[in-house]
Amino acid sequence: IAVMNGACRMNDAKTLQKERDMLCRLGGPRVFLCAVFSVLVFSQAFAAAPPGKPEEMTDGEKAALERLSGKVNGLIAWSTSRVSGKHDIFIMNADGSGLRPLTASDNVDWFSRFSPDGRQVLFVRSKRPWMSEANAFRNNEWDLFLINVDGSEERKVADNACWGSWINGGKAILFARNDKVFTMDLASGQEELLIDGSVHLKGSQLQQPELSPDGKYVAITLRGRMRETGIWDLEKKEWTQVGGGCQINWFPSGDRIYWMNPTGNVGSEIFTTPVKDGKPSDPRAPYDKLRWIDLPGRRSHEYFPKLSQNGKWLTWCATIYGHDHDIYDYEVYILKVGAPAEDAVRLTFHSGNDRWPDIYVEDDGNGEN
Repeated sequence: IAVMNGACRMNDAKTLQKERDMLCRLGGPRVFLCAVFSVLVFSQAFAAAPPGKPEEMTDGEKAALERLSGKVNGLIAWSTSRVSGKHDIFIMNADGSGLRPLTASDNVDWFSRFSPDGRQVLFVRSKRPWMSEANAFRNNEWDLFLINVDGSEERKVADNACWGSWINGGKAILFARNDKVFTMDLASGQEELLIDGSVHLKGSQLQQPELSPDGKYVAITLRGRMRETGIWDLEKKEWTQVGGGCQINWFPSGDRIYWMNPTGNVGSEIFTTPVKDGKPSDPRAPYDKLRWIDLPGRRSHEYFPKLSQNGKWLTWCATIYGHDHDIYDYEVYILKVGAPAEDAVRLTFHSGNDRWPDIYVEDDGNGEN
């Protein structure tokens, strides 16, 4: 696996595959050499993500962007490796125009989230030049930062924290530290323990905690001792499993959830279901009633879905091959909620890694947004 990941990263898959097969066929003491070779390739492969290069649009993709122009007034922020391979936060207009860098650090910046008023972006930054998203559970490797959408006033707001999101109308944030979820008041800097997974969830890693709009529940992806998605009832201290998959989140209305499920056209698709009192309304719903978005064609390995703050637009990323969230060639898409997946518009055209987009839209009064 390490060799093949490295091969894809270095654009020399056939050569590395032949070398690996040759070494592994030697057997006996040379099996050790095969293992050492794999470790060396693994180390090289994950020194950074590939910066990649710009890609040409098809005529159909150009036409789709032209149709989208003027239909959505807002911003999309996401993490990309296109500058140095280390990942910076970029920002663009929600129709794909005006692409520009927002951060420029020597470390890994990712998981950007717009403030409720769209004026600031909360994001995660690694403490060293390269750290894989697979190590998001290592809370001592990450900090949370804030920056204005014009790139000014970048500052750290939380140490040893990951998976930050906004709560309380932008006055506070919610974040994870391995098996615990905390809140922080931004004015005072005071933290409060909200969920202790070491007590209630078998010490599982708590990823991407998302507070419900009414503040009563937290949707969480569990990893480690438990691998599932579900909803935590803050008052009852009760866990309800939703399913497998990951990246569970709320509709802004609070009456639906959505998440990634490991099924679909190329191994992933976006599911959604209504909820009531912190539980799925139909916990036994078949897959055909849960399916929401699964792109047609080869570029259909979807991840990182995120609704706009008004619930009218959805953005996410998809790749043709590979899975690693911070390595492979994911591209950013946008879709008006209620439209079929076939109407999704691709916004980025670059072979570097693009991941974890967020969208903020303005209400222009004409009903488009």
